[in-house]
Amino acid sequence: MKILDKLKLKFNKYNNNQNKVYHRNLDNKIKKNNKMQKEQKSLNIRYNIIIIMLYIAAAILLIQLFNMQILNGLSYREQSNTRLTKEVGIEPTRGTIMDRTGIPYASTELNYSIELHKLKSDDEALNKLGKTLIGILKKNNEEYDISLPLDLKNMKYKQMSGEDLKKWKIKNKVPEQASPQEAFDILKQNYKVEETDKQEASNILEFRDLLNERRYNNFESLKIAKNIKKDTAIEISEKSYKLPGINIISKPKRNYLKGEEASHIIGYIGKINEKEYESKKQNKNTEYKNDDFIGKTGIEKTFEKVLKGVRGKKQIDINIQGGVTGEYTIKEAVGGSSVVLTIDSKLQKVTEQSLERTIKKLRQGGFENKKQNAKGGSTVVMNVKTGEILAMASYPQYDVNRFKDGISNKDWNEYANNPLAPLVNRSISTIYAPGSTFKMITALTGLNEEKIGLREIINDTGIYPKAHRPKCWIYLYHGIGHGRLNVIGAIKNSCNYFFYEVGNRVGSDKISEYAKYFGLGVKTGVELEGEKTGELANKQTAEKKGEVWTQGGELSAAIGQSYNSFTPIQMAKYISMIANGGKVIHPTLIKSIKQANGTALSQEEIDKILEETLGYKKEKVEDKQIKKEYIDAVLEGMRAVTGESGGTAYSVFRNFKVEVGGKTGTAQVGQNRTDGLFVGFAPFDSPEIGIVTVIENAGEGHYTAEVVRDIMKEYFGMNIKHIKENMNLNKEGEFII
Repeated sequence: MKILDKLKLKFNKYNNNQNKVYHRNLDNKIKKNNKMQKEQKSLNIRYNIIIIMLYIAAAILLIQLFNMQILNGLSYREQSNTRLTKEVGIEPTRGTIMDRTGIPYASTELNYSIELHKLKSDDEALNKLGKTLIGILKKNNEEYDISLPLDLKNMKYKQMSGEDLKKWKIKNKVPEQASPQEAFDILKQNYKVEETDKQEASNILEFRDLLNERRYNNFESLKIAKNIKKDTAIEISEKSYKLPGINIISKPKRNYLKGEEASHIIGYIGKINEKEYESKKQNKNTEYKNDDFIGKTGIEKTFEKVLKGVRGKKQIDINIQGGVTGEYTIKEAVGGSSVVLTIDSKLQKVTEQSLERTIKKLRQGGFENKKQNAKGGSTVVMNVKTGEILAMASYPQYDVNRFKDGISNKDWNEYANNPLAPLVNRSISTIYAPGSTFKMITALTGLNEEKIGLREIINDTGIYPKAHRPKCWIYLYHGIGHGRLNVIGAIKNSCNYFFYEVGNRVGSDKISEYAKYFGLGVKTGVELEGEKTGELANKQTAEKKGEVWTQGGELSAAIGQSYNSFTPIQMAKYISMIANGGKVIHPTLIKSIKQANGTALSQEEIDKILEETLGYKKEKVEDKQIKKEYIDAVLEGMRAVTGESGGTAYSVFRNFKVEVGGKTGTAQVGQNRTDGLFVGFAPFDSPEIGIVTVIENAGEGHYTAEVVRDIMKEYFGMNIKHIKENMNLNKEGEFII
């Protein structure tokens, strides 16, 4: 019994456990089923929402399509078929080049041209357009492009190659033997010209032939005329409703306000050539078109990068009739930077005028009744403390305005074939023997190297006893020497004998070392292309030329002869450094460069441009330690040249209001040419400016000193004082009647 009860108890217990498992599983199934039902219901709702949204979108799309195709279909089709969008450049204003006071040398003014957009017009519309447009241009005496090889006024063929005329006739279905009148009549038929008036018919044919000969399309317009007057541009704009497809383009045009003045400094622009274009294309930071104008010489070329500005963009909408329906600026143009020069335009003008006047005076025998075959020349005026170039003249000059639109063959040949080479900037690109103006270098070398003393006396007997026994210049004229001289007297009298002896003691290598320090035989780095290095007379130069260096060469080098040859700008640096006590300066033409946003370029940025364009990198030069008493002795010798009787330029500066230091130089160049030079500075006690003048074949150095005197008069305001002194004024400065 107990066993049965136990079995029964176990069975019930097992049964209960099974029931629990069953019910638990059943509950889980119910819960899972409920969850699935909820998820399915959620999916159904989402699906229904998506379907509804798709129906709504489809309905909106159908309504829009109905609106576009049915209700407004005609309007939209007309707009689609008649609109042409074109992107064109906005030309920036080229930067101004001005003198130190803000007076412009090169500026930019608006230039107007006419272009034609591609038209889908019939003969009647094109003929009407040509008749109106060409009529306006002729009435206003405007020049425009003509390709028609017919002189319709005189009814004859224009001068052109037979082959070109033949091709034109074939293209226009004109028989080869057709007369001009017959060709005229055939063209009228070809273009369906019904005008009976010959002039109006001619206008139409010129226009239609241009369209036929020149290629243009929807993206590139056809240039009809350029450089038209502002009044003509206004008239065409006012009659635009009669001139479909015609658009007036305003483009900045370079204007040189002073013609020949400072032409070698300013330079000019010209149309970019193939080589320049390819070179610019390789630079991703520049943007040029093949019809752009670009700086060719002078400051225009050196600072092309900052002068040109940045081209903008605009979008033009044009309808099928050729009318402009809208213009939109996409990118504003940025004007070029303004370059402010160190040049003083008033001083520049006086410098050029005096140089030219003196050269002509030499030719006419105005000095001591001796006619000289004087040719070109150069004058450089420099601030002795800063190296700023206040004036730089090269004679003869040229007119930069002849180049700005492309120089004619006639004008080019006039310049290119001129034996005086007016296109050459003699101030930086021509080297001259310095003659006796070099003697201050020899003196400073001897003094600073302690090969001669300040009070040392050398006796000039007329013939130097060494090498080829060279003679002092005074011996050649008078058969005697200068006698006993110290360094001051030697500079005053320009004694060759004295400097032969100094040169013999120090040697040409040491003299060349000092000459380089003072800027001779070394490029100055002035901001113009074409600067020459020059040459120093020494053994190394002789060996480069394959020649033997002799003791005679050593002696000649000491007085500025032999291979010594330098540019005027180098000599201006040299004389300025002597005047300022031996401090290194760097000649410059640039006062500042101001960007369109008003900020100025730093000197580092300017130097980087110079390195890119000229390949010149400014190197720091340590000041050479030259004793002040040695500099003072040389300066005193230069003062005696202009201020004491017997000085080689005393006659020019006698009674001059400002005390001047100077030195004349006469350099024999070959057998038939003797150049004249003068270097000077003022005021003597506190130097401000240094000046160098060189005139080719002047005959004597002191003849050139008049140029320097005229410049100093202007600089120190003596020209105004001179005028006042010659007026009838009372003590109060009023005119006496």
